[in-house]
Amino acid sequence: MVTDRSVFGTLEVMTRPVSIKRSGEDGLAIVWDDAQNSFHSLRDLRDNCPCAGCRGETVLLRTYSPPPQDLKIPGRYNLVGIHEVGSYAVQLVWADGHATGIYSWQFLIAQARGEHARNS
Repeated sequence: MVTDRSVFGTLEVMTRPVSIKRSGEDGLAIVWDDAQNSFHSLRDLRDNCPCAGCRGETVLLRTYSPPPQDLKIPGRYNLVGIHEVGSYAVQLVWADGHATGIYSWQFLIAQARGEHARNS
């Protein structure tokens, strides 16, 4: 079970992964420290990349909306690297060169629940 704690109005996820591994050709399996397991489709992870280049962003009252994603780029769904980011996220590296998505534990838990979190 995921334990959520409110800190200054934000959601802090206290559950952390114990293991993150490729699962077959098209998935990522995560074992959480609360003994829960989750499976993440590589297609879902890439198509829901949380980076500003994929999702857009607003900075200093200016909004950047990215162009539609080309879903047919070779290597788009081929995961070639996983790098830990502090104690709160992983950075996924894709064969098409995309590597700017930071997937927080909160994002991954929400995705496992079917919520597809957009902000992490």
